[in-house]
Amino acid sequence: MLEAVGWLAAALTTVSFVPQVLHALRTRNTAGISVPMYTVFCVGVALWTVYGAYKRSFPIVVANLITLALAAAVLGLTLRHRAMERDA
Repeated sequence: MLEAVGWLAAALTTVSFVPQVLHALRTRNTAGISVPMYTVFCVGVALWTVYGAYKRSFPIVVANLITLALAAAVLGLTLRHRAMERDA
């Protein structure tokens, strides 16, 4: 039962980033994204991944790897869009 709760929590927190990634890709609007917040968040998620690997918790590792990829995509798009705006 507890493992199922872990998987559900992992799925919900991971899926929550999908709309932000899709919005950033579709509209190229990342004006409301906080670069410091996403940077700290990415580091935190990476550390959760390490923790999950140490604890041998597959739900923690999988969820955080996917979340890291999604959050890093938003961060990368934000940095790229802001650099393009500066250069224009």
